[in-house]
Amino acid sequence: MPPILPPKDGFLSLDHAKFAAAFAADVKPDVAAFMADSQVPWGVAALNGEASVPAWKSKPSWYLVATNDKMIPVDAQRMMAKRAGAKTVDQAGSHAVYVSKPEAVAKVIEQAAKGVGDKQK
Repeated sequence: MPPILPPKDGFLSLDHAKFAAAFAADVKPDVAAFMADSQVPWGVAALNGEASVPAWKSKPSWYLVATNDKMIPVDAQRMMAKRAGAKTVDQAGSHAVYVSKPEAVAKVIEQAAKGVGDKQK
């Protein structure tokens, strides 16, 4: 279970002491500590939000599956990607894979840009 603290004034955050292990296990310790210190709480109300017209229903999608993610289980990531009809790329990494493996994330973005560009020609 992600170390989400009880709501405070309608906002959630992650337990500072458990942040690195749960969110950024493959990030340098000093960077993970900074991320824990600078996290921005998110509103509880956002959990009930609905998209009126999800873009993935009509637009091509790509999904990088962070295979060491302790925030969103890999099976849940794969389910979301499948529902979206997304092209998936597996990458060993934590929930903060964009920090620990920026080259892999950039590569998926480049693939997506090329894939969308190909369809517009």
